[in-house]
Amino acid sequence: MDEITTLSKREQRRLKKEARLNPEDTDNTKKEALVITILSIGLAVAFIVSLGIGRYPVSIKDILIILKDFFFGTSDYEGNIQSVTVVTLIRLPRLMMCVLVGAGLSAGGAAFQGLFRNPMVSPDILGVTTGASVGACIAMLLGFSTITIQLLSFGFGIAAVLLVVGLASALGKGNPKVLMMILAGMVIGSLFNSVNAIIKYLALDTENKLAEITFWLMGSFSKSVSYQNVKILLVTFLLGGIPLLLTRWRINVLAFGEEEAAAMGVDTKKLQYLIIACSTLMTSSSVSMVGNIGWVGLTLPHITRLMVGPNYKVLMPTTMLSGALFMVIVDDIARTITASEIPIGVLTSLIGAPIFIFLMFRGKRAWV
Repeated sequence: MDEITTLSKREQRRLKKEARLNPEDTDNTKKEALVITILSIGLAVAFIVSLGIGRYPVSIKDILIILKDFFFGTSDYEGNIQSVTVVTLIRLPRLMMCVLVGAGLSAGGAAFQGLFRNPMVSPDILGVTTGASVGACIAMLLGFSTITIQLLSFGFGIAAVLLVVGLASALGKGNPKVLMMILAGMVIGSLFNSVNAIIKYLALDTENKLAEITFWLMGSFSKSVSYQNVKILLVTFLLGGIPLLLTRWRINVLAFGEEEAAAMGVDTKKLQYLIIACSTLMTSSSVSMVGNIGWVGLTLPHITRLMVGPNYKVLMPTTMLSGALFMVIVDDIARTITASEIPIGVLTSLIGAPIFIFLMFRGKRAWV
């Protein structure tokens, strides 16, 4: 195996050298850099503009001065104190959460699609979303605090994945194949969905509990906005996102199949567990904070593939940027399109489903 690994590294160096001499690859690299630059600028612009959008509008000039005072400790802003409160205490942490949730869900979806070599896979394929929902619903039914809701949601999301992997290992005699994990994820997800239905039935006789549970399941940033939650999401995103970025080239190897990947010196079993752990961490932490937000992890990787191709060395960071930008824009729509805020999970479904149907007809060549 060491000899194979050494040869593969030599082959990789040779291929990289040939790639540098290939004008077509150089053009692709320029295109990928251009896409990343445009997405980065678009995200920065959308972030700043979104700080001024809402029931209480704030001008871009005032936003820039307020942000300068907030981050650098100056006191140059001479306007209304309400503008400072709205920008720094409400919209800024909310948009930070939008960026982290969007990037985490889309990156998790891209990683799962590469792992299972299936473009129809999303972060909830292993029961992460349904498991986290059960934990949150139980906490809300029992009247627990917001922090307890988030902890139980996160814990149940992790527990769901452990059940799936354990079931797949038992069925696969210690070697959980991809197909076994997908089937186990469907079973565990169905089981947790049934538990959710029972919890909502029990909440019928409890004042306001059913409405609270139902609203949470539709997804919203409105009740979880705080810098404390931003810090938690940032930590979980870094713990899950950095390993995926560092090992993203290995996900390319998985596209050739487990046997070919093993022949190239990749420990496929460890890589599978790493991808599952990182994606689950980001997904479950996002769901525990803002509820169910569907279609982001399924649709955004497809859109990104059409822009930069299936190479995960570029696809992974680009997917994070596109997911963050998408979530910021959708949250703006949720906050402003009607007098009352629309649950963001409803909007992502309304937007994501038609986009995915379009991509199924047009983007088959870009699938993994």
